[in-house]
Amino acid sequence: MANVKGTYALLLSLDEESHIVIGRLTERLFPPGYYLYVGSALGGLFQRIERHIRGDGRLHWHIDYLRRKAVVVEIWYLVSGEQFECSWYKAALKIPHASVPVSGFGSSGCRCGSHLLYFTHKPAMETFRRALGTKGLGLQRLSVKDLD
Repeated sequence: MANVKGTYALLLSLDEESHIVIGRLTERLFPPGYYLYVGSALGGLFQRIERHIRGDGRLHWHIDYLRRKAVVVEIWYLVSGEQFECSWYKAALKIPHASVPVSGFGSSGCRCGSHLLYFTHKPAMETFRRALGTKGLGLQRLSVKDLD
């Protein structure tokens, strides 16, 4: 499964308000709650997910900075050779109470406003699946425990 391609969404939990420097985006204040980050990996989906869960390594992507403080609680993914991160972001914006905490987060390679959303309460995967419509039919869930 080394070269499996796909799109993923990390659901992270942040227990307390935190000031976090996000690379060139400068320091931002992140309130406690849940964060949904969407990304794609066209060269190793599960390796990328495992790296995000570990939260170690050099700080490369915007999510790496947030990951130093926030904990991954769930992973939603779809195995596919296509990149769906932009359409996933747009679908996740439809989830009630979604907001954009940092403009430009994770979206420097596209025209999306961000690839990170904030929720005060944990969003449900089924709500996200419904927002995706027919493109959400193959959506799967991993818990962090599944990768241990």
